[in-house]
Amino acid sequence: MALVTNIAGRIRTTLTGTADHGTPRFDGELDCGLRLEDGSGANQASRAWHDQRSLGASAAEELDLSGGLVDEFGYAIVFTAIKALMVRAAAGNTNDVVVGGASAYAFLGPFAESADKLVLPPGGFVLLVHPDAGWTVTSSPGDLLRIANGGAGTAVTYDIVLVGID
Repeated sequence: MALVTNIAGRIRTTLTGTADHGTPRFDGELDCGLRLEDGSGANQASRAWHDQRSLGASAAEELDLSGGLVDEFGYAIVFTAIKALMVRAAAGNTNDVVVGGASAYAFLGPFAESADKLVLPPGGFVLLVHPDAGWTVTSSPGDLLRIANGGAGTAVTYDIVLVGID
């Protein structure tokens, strides 16, 4: 198998105002892009995992990045590093989707501490990229990525993509 990954992010804004002689305008843009070729070095990745998942009210799951995931072809994925992580909370959710904060064996990745979390409101998303070595995944002491439903009463749905090295 060979993997090619294109990652893109863009924020484009237009600010207009009023003035005596015309309408002042400022256009701002931050456009980030990266292509990861197949391999295990800088700007390379060898495995990807995509899924849409649901969690019941107040539920959580810990995704095992070192052997607990299966790709679209039925092969187990044993990530040794994560190059990109994207999570999107469904717009129709009532509750937030919480990323991070595994109780034990937490994948630290972009987090400073194992208790650190990102809270994604309905329709919110996050894209984190480490194109060089990637964030290290260590079997047992650091391979669990926790995703939780941030509230009670209703389920949440989220999409997730992990790109890395196996």
